[in-house]
Amino acid sequence: MLVLWMSVVAATALAAPDPGAGGQRRGAAGVWPVAPNVVLVASDSFDGRLTFYPESQVVKLPFINFMKAHGTSFLNAYTNSPICCPSRAAMWSGLFTHLTESWNNFKGLDPNYTTWMDIMQKHGYRTQKFGKLDYTSGHHSISNRVEAWTRDVAFLLRQEGRPMVNLIPKKTKVRIMEEDWKNTDRAVNWLRKEASNYTQPFVLYLGLNLPHPYPSPSSGENFGSSTFHTSLYWLKKVSYDAIKIPKWLPLSEMHPVDYYSSYTKNCTGKFTEKEIKNIRAFYYAMCAETDAMLGEIILALHQLDLLQKTIVIYTSDHGELAMEHRQFYKMSMYEASAHVPLLIMGPRIKANLQVSNVVSLVDIYPTMLDIAGVPLPQNLSGYSLLPLSSETFKNEHEFRNLHPPWILSEFHGCNVNASTYMLRTNQWKYIAYSDGTSVLPQLFDLSSDPDELTNIATKFPEITYSLDQKLRSIINYPKVSASVHQYNKEQFLKWRRSVGQNYSNVIGNLRWHQDWLKKPRKYESAIDQWLNTHSNPKKI
Repeated sequence: MLVLWMSVVAATALAAPDPGAGGQRRGAAGVWPVAPNVVLVASDSFDGRLTFYPESQVVKLPFINFMKAHGTSFLNAYTNSPICCPSRAAMWSGLFTHLTESWNNFKGLDPNYTTWMDIMQKHGYRTQKFGKLDYTSGHHSISNRVEAWTRDVAFLLRQEGRPMVNLIPKKTKVRIMEEDWKNTDRAVNWLRKEASNYTQPFVLYLGLNLPHPYPSPSSGENFGSSTFHTSLYWLKKVSYDAIKIPKWLPLSEMHPVDYYSSYTKNCTGKFTEKEIKNIRAFYYAMCAETDAMLGEIILALHQLDLLQKTIVIYTSDHGELAMEHRQFYKMSMYEASAHVPLLIMGPRIKANLQVSNVVSLVDIYPTMLDIAGVPLPQNLSGYSLLPLSSETFKNEHEFRNLHPPWILSEFHGCNVNASTYMLRTNQWKYIAYSDGTSVLPQLFDLSSDPDELTNIATKFPEITYSLDQKLRSIINYPKVSASVHQYNKEQFLKWRRSVGQNYSNVIGNLRWHQDWLKKPRKYESAIDQWLNTHSNPKKI
């Protein structure tokens, strides 16, 4: 692999954009004389801040660094919903979460929904998908569904195992996440045996599970995924001394929604600095393994003389808190959870360009169609990224006429007891909850408070009001919150009827079983009370 890697780095001609590239938004027919191939690698739970300084210093990511040097990096890319299925539904549809009604990991797109890949296929592209997709409805565990549906119930239950690390005894083991490696191998074999022989352009998608935490040993219906799992081989890629111990607010000072999240994720207990640092180190090691899989695709394209003809995109569905804000997992609008990597390289893509404009995963859909030279539908929430990444792009201000200077992210699933809405601009992050009045909003100035520890919403009421008005002009979030609340009740009732007389046994043995079984009647009564109340969410 090392020899191949060096040969890729040496082949500087591969990175040199062709002269005369255009930055056209509506179709790319005039940008490429021959339609380029496209490869999209999408991982799970990858903190986008690891792709640029200073966080990039904590772990060696050679292939992400290669893409940075030979392509365009988006420094402020965000998920449109920080959880697997709704985020991926946004990426595959080009629409915001409230437009597809992808409310939780069980509720995504219809299986027959027309995605960007379907449209590219209709316009002459050969298509292939490997690995994790997770953008359609009907998946994930019963626990995951019930926890999301009952988030407004007046109880507090631990829904996950305590975050922990697990070191594989074999020090030199490389292929830890075997399923991901098998899918990477399948993608490489497809490139070698199929794609390299095509006369038509192709689009390849590879979905990875890493660096998502692994299932933890548990009893009950479903294992929690709270284990950070790797080998010494990958840990050696991590600069242990560079790992930052995140600052935490006292439990009594946490935002009420954050406290609910921390409690349900089993993170309100005591953690030593060593525990926290190890969790973060193991997570970074899992990111290094993810980078190696991306590298297998890049190396295969180079070996097959396809790299010059292929646009490669790398991103993730969301990030990973890794004990920031006293949480692991995602489901939060904090940077570690909501900030995603987004890198593009290939023919006529600007090399070594860092773009600071805010963008999001709904922009993938129009970018894909733009690459294929397909006119963009007018109903999309996203915008093509080609004007920002093409060789002719010179000034970030030019992009403002094509992409608004904000992005929207929203969350309606489990481990958070209020619908959450984030408006991110270049300076501000505004987070509103529920109906806008029953839960206090949050406002952060990321330029002076990158750790998001100081909520300045009450200190700057004019800015808070202005951003809230802007958010309401994009989405009627009180109305959306009420719709989700009603949906949750309807779905829970439908599920309860489906399990019949076995209801008490089933609900008591979900992921929250350790707490639930101590007072099962109390918690069943709380659900009954919730079902009988008015549809508006409770005040937090």
